[in-house]
Amino acid sequence: MIGLISAGLVYGLSAGFSPGPLMALVISQTLKHGIREGAQVAMAPLITDLPIILVSLLVLTRLTDFKIVLGVISIIGGLFVAYLAYGNFRAPRLEEETGRAAPQSLAKGVAANALSPHPYLFWLTVGGPVIVRGWSEHPVGSVAFLLVFFTCLVGAKMLTAWITGRSRQWLSGRVYRSILFILGGLLAVYAFFLIREGWGLLHY
Repeated sequence: MIGLISAGLVYGLSAGFSPGPLMALVISQTLKHGIREGAQVAMAPLITDLPIILVSLLVLTRLTDFKIVLGVISIIGGLFVAYLAYGNFRAPRLEEETGRAAPQSLAKGVAANALSPHPYLFWLTVGGPVIVRGWSEHPVGSVAFLLVFFTCLVGAKMLTAWITGRSRQWLSGRVYRSILFILGGLLAVYAFFLIREGWGLLHY
C-alpha cells in the first residue's frame, strides 16, 4: 500500500513538473492568457488518460499468465522511466519551449496530451503493470495509486501555472531545476527496480 502511494507520488510529480508539450502549453497559455487558462490545460490528463488506462489494463490482464511477456514489458518500462529521468537531468529552460497558443485551453491541452506518445508508453509499460500488481494484492492500493498520481500530476502543473503567472523567473531558477534533478534521481531508482523485476520474470 505504502509502496503504491509512493510510486504514485514520484511518477505523478515527475510527470507534472517535467518539460514536454503539455507543460509548454501550460506555461504558454499562462503567459498569454492568465493563470486560469494555464490551469485548464493542466486538467487535460484527467480526460485523455482514462481511455488509455482502460485499454492498457485490458491488454495487460490478458497477459498475466505469460511471464516472459510481462518481463519484457517491465524492462521496456524501466528503460522508459530511465529515459524520463535522463530528460529531467538535462531539462531545457521551459520558457524556450513555449509557442503560439490560442484560448480554448482545455481543448488544446487534451489534443496535446492525446497526441503525445508519453501517456501511452507510461500506462502500458509502467502505470498499468503497477495497477495490475496492486489490484492482485490489495484493490484499495491501486485506487490510492491512481488518486495520488493524478493529484500530483495535475497539481504540479497547476502550481506551475500559478507560479508562472506570479513570477516568470522561477522557470530558469535553481529551485525548479533542483526539483527536476531530485525527481530524476528517484525515477532512476524506479527504473532500476523495474528492469530488475523484468529480468527476474524472464528467468522465472
